[in-house]
Amino acid sequence: MLTDVHCHLTAPELLQCLSEVIKSSIESGLRFLVTSGLGYEDCLRALEISDYKFIYPSLGIAPYDLEGYEEVFSLIERERDRIVAVGEVGLDFWRGGRGEWDLQRKVFEEFIELAKSLDIPIVVHSRSAGKYAIEMLLKHQVNRVIMHAFDGRASYALKAAERGFMFSVPPSIARSPQKQRLVKVLSLDNMLLESDAPVLAPILNEVNYPKNVKVSAEWISRLKEVSFEKVVERTYHNAVELFEIRV
Repeated sequence: MLTDVHCHLTAPELLQCLSEVIKSSIESGLRFLVTSGLGYEDCLRALEISDYKFIYPSLGIAPYDLEGYEEVFSLIERERDRIVAVGEVGLDFWRGGRGEWDLQRKVFEEFIELAKSLDIPIVVHSRSAGKYAIEMLLKHQVNRVIMHAFDGRASYALKAAERGFMFSVPPSIARSPQKQRLVKVLSLDNMLLESDAPVLAPILNEVNYPKNVKVSAEWISRLKEVSFEKVVERTYHNAVELFEIRV
């Protein structure tokens, strides 16, 4: 009953061996995964490889590369019935300068309102901008939110969790004290598993794969002092309910 709520199967490292990636994912116990498109062409590829049995698509754009975001916006509107989420979208104050941040905020706000109007979850990228992303989401009264690979303070996360936000935990928790602190303070009811493959592997600079969500679940089990089976079951039901996936 493992789930991967956020990966990038269309990335070259995975797309070139997609059948093997899918096979290893299923053999590891994954029930389904959500692949995220980044930019218009990549979103089209995400739709193309989705089978709606094991692979489900979400469509978005990297906040640090927003050229053509209007096309992605229109594509999401057209393909509402084929996608399970908007995203990833959000803020990235780690890349670029302050001059770009106002545009990031403007575009993020547009995607927040789009997700609300379509009544589907939004998957949020918030690198070095967790506080600001959460403030915007709360301001717009969004409820169906996944904070993907959140790198902000636990205090901000708790404020968001009180509103029902979900936090997806990547395998990089194995080498991230910040992710470990986050898991310690959050309730299991607010957690999901993600790989973010091909990045955020348990070992730095290695190619990551969806099957490594098992590492996330093992670390959550250890840190929360609950069984591995309970972590897998709770995160599975959290994902099914959030994405409204029929299983």
